[in-house]
Amino acid sequence: MFKPLEWISKLGHGTVDKIWQLGFAARFFLAILRHSGTSFRRLPLTLREIYFSGVLSLLIILVSGLFVGLVLGLQGYETLQRFGSTEALGILVALSLVRELGPVVAGLLFASRAGSSITAEIGLMKTTEQLKAMDMMAVNPIARVVAPRFWGGVIAMPLLAAMFSAMGVFGGWLIGVVFIGVDDGAFWSQMQSSVDFRYDIVNGIIKSVVFGFAVSLIAVFEGYDSAPTAEGVSRAITRTVVTSAMTILALDFILTSFMFRGTS
Repeated sequence: MFKPLEWISKLGHGTVDKIWQLGFAARFFLAILRHSGTSFRRLPLTLREIYFSGVLSLLIILVSGLFVGLVLGLQGYETLQRFGSTEALGILVALSLVRELGPVVAGLLFASRAGSSITAEIGLMKTTEQLKAMDMMAVNPIARVVAPRFWGGVIAMPLLAAMFSAMGVFGGWLIGVVFIGVDDGAFWSQMQSSVDFRYDIVNGIIKSVVFGFAVSLIAVFEGYDSAPTAEGVSRAITRTVVTSAMTILALDFILTSFMFRGTS
């Protein structure tokens, strides 16, 4: 039986909980910024997290970038051939990767691989009460555990996006020039003349940095806020991947609208 008052009550409680969680996330982010100096003074901690988030994600980034470039080159050639503009294949591949696919796909892969691992690690530390033990020993868990992982993800994400784009361009060249037979000089020369450093490359870097901030913050927050049970950690990992994906797509639309407005 439908009970309007009960439904309204549940909706109100859910809204209040989400607002409270948003406020806690804002305070959590400020705490990370406040304790970031400590994590950078202990540089080996941050370097270890850069290795964990960046180097260990390198294989999936490079392989995915190669196949995305191969598909772009193949599909782009088939489309451009209809208009007699196959020499513009380099432009299509480069702009698609640098502006859009590089940061977005690399961000999604980063959230799936590194973001979920960060959430699981912090969530398990909370479940086994390691974070409470640090607090009892006068070691701030945000400075010791959270901040290095946050900044490791922020630093690693733009580097991974750049490598994804570079490997994608190589894949486009491989399928277009080596296998299909597009002119090598036209492929590279038109790419160099059409890709602008400021409006294309820099905008792609800005996107990757923003995505790195968002995914890293979501990952460490979900791990720190997870329920101290196996089910709670598994739900936190799921929320990290889903929320990161939706956030990346939403931020991509917002950033792209501002960037195109600035170039029009």
